[in-house]
Amino acid sequence: MTLKALRLLDREQAILEFQRRVLAQAMREDVPLLERLRYLCIVSSNLDEFFEVRFSDLLDALRDKSGDIKHEDVERVGAAAHELIDSQYAIYNDQLMPALQQRGILIRNHAERNETQRRWVARFFEREVRPLLVPVSLDPAHPFPQVANKALHFIVKLSGKDALGRDSPIAIVKVPRVLPRVIRLPQHVAPGEQCFVLLSSVIRAHLTELFPGREVVSFSQFRVTRDSDLEFDEDLVGNLRHAVRSSLTTRHFGRAVRLEVVRSCPEELYQLLLRQFDLPDAALYRVNGPVNLVRLNELIDQTQAPDLRFEPHEPVWPQGRLPRQKPMFDRLAKADVLLHHPFESFEPVIKFLRQAVDDPEVLAIKQTIYRTGTESVLMDLLVEAARRGKEVLAVVELKARFDEEANVNWAERLEAAGAQVVYGIVGLKTHGKMLLVTRREGSGAKRRLRRYLHLSTGNYNPRTARFYTDIGLLTADPALTADADAVFGLLASTSHMRRMHKLVLAPFAMHARWCGYLEQVRKAAAAGHSARVVVKINALTDVELIEALVACGQAGAQIDLIVRGACRLAPGVPGLSDNIRVRSIVGRFLEHTRVMYFRWGENEREEALYLSSADWMSRNMRGRIELAWPITEPKLRQRVIDEAIQPYLHDGKDAWRQDARGHYARVDPEGQSAQQALVERYRAE
Repeated sequence: MTLKALRLLDREQAILEFQRRVLAQAMREDVPLLERLRYLCIVSSNLDEFFEVRFSDLLDALRDKSGDIKHEDVERVGAAAHELIDSQYAIYNDQLMPALQQRGILIRNHAERNETQRRWVARFFEREVRPLLVPVSLDPAHPFPQVANKALHFIVKLSGKDALGRDSPIAIVKVPRVLPRVIRLPQHVAPGEQCFVLLSSVIRAHLTELFPGREVVSFSQFRVTRDSDLEFDEDLVGNLRHAVRSSLTTRHFGRAVRLEVVRSCPEELYQLLLRQFDLPDAALYRVNGPVNLVRLNELIDQTQAPDLRFEPHEPVWPQGRLPRQKPMFDRLAKADVLLHHPFESFEPVIKFLRQAVDDPEVLAIKQTIYRTGTESVLMDLLVEAARRGKEVLAVVELKARFDEEANVNWAERLEAAGAQVVYGIVGLKTHGKMLLVTRREGSGAKRRLRRYLHLSTGNYNPRTARFYTDIGLLTADPALTADADAVFGLLASTSHMRRMHKLVLAPFAMHARWCGYLEQVRKAAAAGHSARVVVKINALTDVELIEALVACGQAGAQIDLIVRGACRLAPGVPGLSDNIRVRSIVGRFLEHTRVMYFRWGENEREEALYLSSADWMSRNMRGRIELAWPITEPKLRQRVIDEAIQPYLHDGKDAWRQDARGHYARVDPEGQSAQQALVERYRAE
């Protein structure tokens, strides 16, 4: 069978399949109850982003007639999203809420609240909520108000006349985002229980008070999801930071792509909303529960029930390889250090930068900034380094989706402190993660400059480093540090770069490097030699890499792909992908590590092991600055294989196996969890 017979799986369907795997976590009885609810919230958050980005891109492609997108494609994806959201609310109502109620954790609606609780809620509404509500009755002088992306509103139908004796039957009430969505009732009105009320229920119970002299006939919560991609032509803007800052003000009011209402919403109200937002019937989602389940994270945070959460996990400091008390530069001058998060602490990375800031012999610090968060000790340290007069170069990616505002703010703070801030290369996102320190060492004739480097598969974000799996490398390797310095030079000046010694850089060489290794594997397999590929990534959608993998498998190579999210390669197709297996790991931690292993013979010179910041997607290979680096030191190489590959190939508990149609099934619910095994392994050290 030829490669022409290869049928790529649909990318949007693959993304939704991943959300189904996450949603399945909410049904696992071996997962603590509040964590099951958290998975439900994660799915809602992920679906918001799916509509804001992926689904809106589909609609754009359909409208612009770009690509092969047809109406039936959009309808198919929409139907799959409807099915997934219906399943989500069924789990919420039929499984999680009854289970929480059995544990004395309740969400009380108005009908379920007793008289004492209703009086408390009424006082809360009058004191905390009503002063912030401004109902808008629709008439020629009061047009439909601006409705921001994902902001909660009520639509209300009224009877009677307004203060001037006119008919204005429809009103809109915006729910301020500053108000908590989940309110815990005090013990004196809910003794012996952990009792909560939703803000939407509080407002619903007191809607009539917002319209004195009129009767509320019907009403519904609603929420609109909008296209949230920032759109501007980088080639035409004079200052990228100003363009991003300006675009952020309009992001919340992009084209509407989804309308959510409660299931009880009358048809005349949701039809009015569909017309207002120029949406088809298929864009309507009538949900059986709270609009926006994401905000139930507030209930999880307020609930006092340690036994309903995962056992606390504290990442360990690698004391044996990196003694806390010794200067890090002395240690790194002798050997590289590998850090495996979240099993090992992210603190050594912070300490590395802090010692660089405090060390008078450190002259320059260069760092890429992608997702650091609104509060970041690392960014504070960079600011301090600039204030102390060190040469600081920060490559800030302003277009890191949904982190743009935080990154603009950090860029401005760094510039104000005296750092040199650049925004990479026009048209390319800077997604590679590296932190380079240049230090003056020695004395007299032996005085010289030496560089130290941190590379990572994940972001410089201490918070997410506690629940994302990633691998970082601290090194003083002259070849790697020289390569990193050259990459910073490229990002700062777009000058021509010399040939890399060890680093592999996208979009210049990475795609060709992976294709080259796969071709070596294919030739070895065709010649009857040992041939093996293991790739652990977050997404596999690049067509050429998929074709190269299939060619390897057809030649006889054994291929295991550990793909957390979307995978367009259909494994197990007779005569085409028989030798390819695809699995996905969905567990307590978010799998984020990218590892590539290739073998095309029997000895060590015929294999390669790489870590990378890049997934195997066209956007990563061609539209981003990405990094990959080899792991060749025997002990470190074995650690990567033993910790980031082998456990995941044998995981049963958190593993899902993909079939040729793109559907997934749990491997072995009674089996072992790779993540839990690694947690226990590091605790024992």
